[in-house]
Formats: sequence, C-alpha cells, structure tokens
Amino acid sequence: MTTAPGALHGKVALVTGGSRGIGAATALRLAREGADVAVTYVNGKEAAEEVVRAVQSLGRRAVALRADSADADEAAGAAGRTAEALGGLDVLVNNAGVGVLGPLEGLSLADVDRVIAVNVRGVFLASQAAAARMTEGGRIITIGTCMTQRVPGPGGTLYATSKSALIGLTRALARELGPRGITANIVHPGPIDTDMNPADGPHAPDQAAMTALGRFGTADEVASTVVHLAGADYVTGAEFAVDGGHAA
Repeated sequence: MTTAPGALHGKVALVTGGSRGIGAATALRLAREGADVAVTYVNGKEAAEEVVRAVQSLGRRAVALRADSADADEAAGAAGRTAEALGGLDVLVNNAGVGVLGPLEGLSLADVDRVIAVNVRGVFLASQAAAARMTEGGRIITIGTCMTQRVPGPGGTLYATSKSALIGLTRALARELGPRGITANIVHPGPIDTDMNPADGPHAPDQAAMTALGRFGTADEVASTVVHLAGADYVTGAEFAVDGGHAA
C-alpha cells in the first residue's frame, strides 16, 4: 500500500511499544512519509533510542518516552508528553501489547489482569487521551491479531479475548470521533517475523503452514498498511488482515 504524497508531512505520530518489531518498522515508515514520531518503551531504552536516531537520520524529529501501558497514568500520559515534545498529536498507533499463551486452567488472575491492563485498558486510555488532543484529520490505528478471526488451536483464550475487545473499541471510536473528522481502524497481523516470534523459531513451521502463502510476514509489511491508514481520509471503523491468508 502507498500513502498519498504529502499526506503525513509535518504530522506528529505516537507509536506505543515502538522500540522493536512492528512498532519500530511503523515509526520508520511514518518518518519516511514525513511525520515526526514519538515511541514508547518499557525496558528497551537502547532499542528505542536507536529508533529515534534512525528517524532523525531521515530528517524528522523523534523522541523516546518510557511509558508502561500496564500503568493507567503512563498509558494515558504518553499522548500529552508527545504533544509537549513535538508540538501536537495527529496519529496514534496502539501497538504495545503482551501475549500470555497457555492452557485455560493454567492462567492465573495475575495473568488476566496484566493482559487486560495492557491490551485493553491501556489502549482505551491512550485512545481517549489522544482523541482529546486531535483535531480534524486525526488517526487512531490499533494493532490486533489474526487470532480475533481464527484461533487455530488451544492456548490462546486470554490473548484472543483481549485483542477481540479492540474490534469493538475501534468501531465505537469510529462512530464517536467521526463527526470530528477523526478515523479509527484496526490491523490484524498474522505470523510476523519479530524477535518475539521469529520465523526460524520452534513453532514457526506450524504457524507458516496455517497461512495461505505458507510463510511469515515481515514487520514492514504490517507497517505499510498502518501508514496507509494514517494517510487515508475515507476509511474508518474497519478491520484489515495482514496475515498471509491465515483467516482465509
């Protein structure tokens, strides 16, 4: 996908969990399209600073912010800190997330609380705070998962539950924010080659076999769709699968 020339020039974007993987690829894609970018991180300070330097090498401004999406104040506060550092906020990419996979009977209350805190509450609070600062043309793009559309086996109950909630959130945001000219969409990646789920990992062959294309995707392939949505005017409340046909 391509973005209309100049659509993102001078815009300010916040990418949560932007120190690696899909988040880092998205930050760089946004910068190439002319946006200034803030990325949040929890433990990956050095990686986040590398992303900042890469964005700056493209001639755009960038800042790394430590913000744990599991902390309500930090999740909500990242939008304001971005606006203070970069002069506004036009695009929010809700990328930060955690995955706890395992048998239903083995999931603890602590597991449930953490996954819901990061994957649902944190996204809600970040979107709420960002929307309060956005003007017409604002964009909220959330990273979901292919497991909201097809859960291929046991062990994904908690993760699929948390990410499925984001579909309802996205549609509701689209309705609520549409009159202000702000769009909200969700992107569902399939098996993507990242350090958290490498294409040469022990479970990779089974995951690749579940796709129609028979391979893992790349972080940049997901980022291209995210950035397209950041520049799209007449798309909102929609789901986009970047999953190699996982749900086909």
